[in-house]
Amino acid sequence: MSYPAMKDNRAVKMLKAAEEGGYGVVGVVSYNLETITAVVRAAEKKRSPAQILLFPWALHYSPLLIHLAVAAVRTSTVPIVLHMDHAQSEDEIIAASAYPFDSIMVDMSHYDKAENLEKTERITRMLHEKGIATEAEPGRINGGEDGVKDTGDLEGLLTTAEEALEFVGTGIDFLAPAFGNVHGNYGGVENIKLDFERLEKIQAATKGKAQLVLHGTNTFPDATMQGCIKGGMTRCNLNDLVLHKYSKYVAGNTGKVPLTELMGKGTDLIQELIEYQMDIMGSTGKA
Repeated sequence: MSYPAMKDNRAVKMLKAAEEGGYGVVGVVSYNLETITAVVRAAEKKRSPAQILLFPWALHYSPLLIHLAVAAVRTSTVPIVLHMDHAQSEDEIIAASAYPFDSIMVDMSHYDKAENLEKTERITRMLHEKGIATEAEPGRINGGEDGVKDTGDLEGLLTTAEEALEFVGTGIDFLAPAFGNVHGNYGGVENIKLDFERLEKIQAATKGKAQLVLHGTNTFPDATMQGCIKGGMTRCNLNDLVLHKYSKYVAGNTGKVPLTELMGKGTDLIQELIEYQMDIMGSTGKA
């Protein structure tokens, strides 16, 4: 079923344009003012589309963080959209839908496939009625991130083209396939083992039906990121890949420099890495 409210969804428009243009859009996991500011500054400087990603943790921490992200999106001079990533309970999804998120990840990957599909389809209908795009994860991407439940104790299941089509059939807009990518750290670049042949089959099966989005990019070399975009990835989630310099700087300088300097320099370090990824993904100048 098609919902009229979805025709103007900004996230759908952004990722369809990325798919058609063969480039990737940064999706930056954001925990604070510095990260959100860095996303806006990088996007405006590079004239690139971008996405701010919040975890459900933000709902429990403070609605003020969500309002901050909403203000950043609304005042930016280039297209930036707001996404709630890895919402793993229906209560969290309902709570998030009260805010102006452009898209929400309906992450039911901790259920068996049949229940995952049922919940995803039902919740997608509810969100589409509100004009909110949805994302789902077929298979299971192992690991965890700061702010997301660790799934390392669960069996990792790679997505098949057939499963991808089943999930697209629920009405979702974006698909996050598991093809060897993991949340969190790989423990070394040598441990990044992506099945690009599998991704190619998923891309062929879902093209024109849903956009593919990439999870698990920590420590990705440039060529690996570009290979994923060539394989159809439109939004590429970034966490430690753009935060590691900031984290190191803050750890080494907290209490040693004024807080304003700590925040300012920290923001610059995040912005620098986001701009670099925009160049790598080919989104620079696409806003």
